[in-house]
Amino acid sequence: MPTAPYTAEPVLKDGALADIRIRIQGKTWHLWGRSGAEREERLADEVPQGALPVLLGTGLGICLERLAGKGIEAAVVDRERDMRALLPPGAAPSLLVDDPDPAAALKRLEAWRADRGGGPLHPVVLPLYQRLDREYYGALAETLKAGASTDFWSLARYPKFRSTAPRVLFFDSDYFLCREIRAGLDRIGASHRSIVLEDRETGSSAFIENLLKAVIDFRPDFALTVNHFGLDREGKLAGLLADLGLPLASWFVDNPHLILFDYAHPGADNTAIFTFDAGNLDAMRERGFGNVHYLPLATDPERFRPGAGRGPSEWRAPISFVGSSMTGPVDRCLALAGLPDRLAEEYETVAAAFGASGETSVARFLERERTDWTREITALPTRERRLAAESLLTWEATRRYRLACVQTILPFDPLVVGDDGWTGLLGAGTRLLPPLDYYDDLPRFYPLSEINFNCTSRQMKGAVNQRVFDVPACGGFLLTDHREQMEDLFDLDREAVTYREPQDIPELVERFAAAPDARRAVSTAARRRILAEHTYERRLANLVETMRATFG
Repeated sequence: MPTAPYTAEPVLKDGALADIRIRIQGKTWHLWGRSGAEREERLADEVPQGALPVLLGTGLGICLERLAGKGIEAAVVDRERDMRALLPPGAAPSLLVDDPDPAAALKRLEAWRADRGGGPLHPVVLPLYQRLDREYYGALAETLKAGASTDFWSLARYPKFRSTAPRVLFFDSDYFLCREIRAGLDRIGASHRSIVLEDRETGSSAFIENLLKAVIDFRPDFALTVNHFGLDREGKLAGLLADLGLPLASWFVDNPHLILFDYAHPGADNTAIFTFDAGNLDAMRERGFGNVHYLPLATDPERFRPGAGRGPSEWRAPISFVGSSMTGPVDRCLALAGLPDRLAEEYETVAAAFGASGETSVARFLERERTDWTREITALPTRERRLAAESLLTWEATRRYRLACVQTILPFDPLVVGDDGWTGLLGAGTRLLPPLDYYDDLPRFYPLSEINFNCTSRQMKGAVNQRVFDVPACGGFLLTDHREQMEDLFDLDREAVTYREPQDIPELVERFAAAPDARRAVSTAARRRILAEHTYERRLANLVETMRATFG
């Protein structure tokens, strides 16, 4: 879209169109100012012999007229209808492209080029159009310049995985795991380039521009994203990656059922799904993904290590818990879902039943146990409300479970670190701290608790969360709920202490609070295992080799 709304006015000289004046945000811009006709004629004369000119903007139409007078066919990319409406009758372009998606525009240009013998495309840049919509015209200008000597798609569809060191195009964001991925790629010697997703955007023109430039300049072996960040629900980016022949690795470290709600997947054959929860493997295959792999969480031992720094004395505690009360997510989803009155009255009961079940998918649970809920959620008018309804049950189940677990440690003077929701749930007598920074604070916080208590979100009924790796990595002792997949990650007799039901917690707290040597032995053994098998460096090496074996 243009930088801002604008109006276009003709500037006449001797009764002929000499310029176009743009009024935008209280400012005045000009298509050319003085000598517009001469400048457009010069642009036409600069088109190399044998090239197929692509005008990025019609301008005054003089460049197009001059090319036509030379017998040269030209394509025009121009979405500015108000400006085109000011032009007098004149030469028509061989192809007019006004697709809103730069990738779609490129495909039309390449088809036009192929129909004319495959000569090189030559971008003819009119600067005002770049100012009006940098994300659109800029993306096309840079891509056409990069591929000016040949067919863009031939440049883009290069052989992958031909060198020992992989080349990874990373869709980067502010999500906590992204730092670990960049560091892990560095440690395994992978070349990587990041395209930063502002606010985890999906498929913006600027993102597409950077993607197309990176494909030509960097020639990655595959693209990597977390939780499908950057992928739009309609599947346009997935389709573009498939057209480019660029494989995609998407590592889900949160519940994919809540993320892929109503997604289309035209690029599924070119995509490998990695999930932190082995319980999601079959569900992802049922969604049409053929390449699905288990890749659990891990830790960064350079950050989470003993001696990472001293924390304040107020962090010391016999037992602590770090985590959300889930009251905020529950309240937000309840408001967004706009449930019918009956469902709003029942959601706590239904969430409790979902939490007690072994099912990981809310949708499957409702289809089996509460078909009335399935019908009413399906009838909600928007995708966002349907997703909020399913998320509500997951977060309410987590809130209830987490509260039940934390209440059992209240007699042991716990320190609870999290949001304000804990105040209303636990009362004023509990020691509370606001959330701590994951990177700067938690590596110093965990060693100051004799027991770090953990209870996992109900979105991950079989998987383990980040604390299972981070706490032992920095020398802390962890008491956590039993997860089925822990048995594949740790020796539960030596490297972990787990509870299966909330009523088991007090006895374990009493036993290990009185046994510092036992705590130290478990923590040391767990850390040894983590350093050997559960670092993000090892996870990224595994992911890269899987991508090479699948798409190389």
